[in-house]
Amino acid sequence: MQIHEFQAKNIFKEYGIPVPEGEIANNPQEAISVMEKLNSKVVVKAQVHSGGRGKVGGVKLAENSDDVFRFSSEMIGRKLVTNQTAGNGLPVNKVLIEKVTEIETELYLAVTMDYESGSPVVIISTEGGMEIETIAEKNPEKILKIFGDPLLELLPYKIRKLFEKLNIEPSLYKQFSSIILKVYKIFVEKDCSLIEINPLVISNEKFIALDAKISIEEDALFRQTKIQDLFDSTQIDPLELEALKYDLSYVKLYDGDVGCMVNGAGLAMATMDITVKAGTKPANFLDVGGSADQNKIKKAFEIITEDSDVKVILVNLFGGILRCDIAAQGIIEALKDKKEYPSIIGVFRGTNSEEAKRILTDSKIKLIFAEDLIDAAKKIKEIE
Repeated sequence: MQIHEFQAKNIFKEYGIPVPEGEIANNPQEAISVMEKLNSKVVVKAQVHSGGRGKVGGVKLAENSDDVFRFSSEMIGRKLVTNQTAGNGLPVNKVLIEKVTEIETELYLAVTMDYESGSPVVIISTEGGMEIETIAEKNPEKILKIFGDPLLELLPYKIRKLFEKLNIEPSLYKQFSSIILKVYKIFVEKDCSLIEINPLVISNEKFIALDAKISIEEDALFRQTKIQDLFDSTQIDPLELEALKYDLSYVKLYDGDVGCMVNGAGLAMATMDITVKAGTKPANFLDVGGSADQNKIKKAFEIITEDSDVKVILVNLFGGILRCDIAAQGIIEALKDKKEYPSIIGVFRGTNSEEAKRILTDSKIKLIFAEDLIDAAKKIKEIE
């Protein structure tokens, strides 16, 4: 789960990490009030769950109140499309108004999980302000890493060695070490999957987190009740939001037209691959899970049929705990009141697969059965 920049900075402030002085504004009038309170030039920052805002007009420097009014009016109530957003972009409901910071040095700082070592990893680079993917591609030698320990956490000597490689004024080590440890503490205590500060700047011999991104591990949200309240439903596709209510693993993909319903993440990935092999593209990732019941299947199928991009639906189920006949009943329930729906190709194997085929055939639903994924790919080509 992602949270907004201003929410992440509020968490930073709780832990004593310096951030620019600023406030959130819901409309242009509030934005002007914040600027007057700060009594300074300000930066107007659109609040969306995406990076790359500065490249598309989502971050602007305001010299005066007229600038603030104009920039905030341009942002609030509109959708921002960046290289990280899909579809038509994400709506801007608020802007963050911050006092301008004089920048002397920019760093990139992040903490995430390294799944090979099974421990958190601190990533830092002197190429602050750039996307980490760009740094990795063009200057990989400028990315430095130190690893934490699930039991010992982050040892001080590792931070010292890291600091020595950055060619920063030695007198700033204490501040640097403090920020690294505090970010690491947030990462652990808030069950984060990623914390990113890009850039972390030095201004007047002080470190300041100029930007802030925090993503929370969704499987740990049950013990992060305060962070659950920070969820912004406007920053997620409506179909994905509906899927969340029913505990369905659904991701909308914007350049495909084959809707996929599968049980099991691995099987879902293979199913998506087969749609590409057939010369098309998947319109979604959807794993209903191994223990789905009839109602869950019904809802999953309704979500797929509500997607206007879907021209063909591929059902690929391997019956186990979820019996194929139960899934068949769910599909029938989802379509019983629909006069029109996309073409359906079904692959049913495992527990009660023959019974599922009989139920679906008797229901008169327009469904083409395939023996396996290879056969399904051929049938997708025939329909397309």
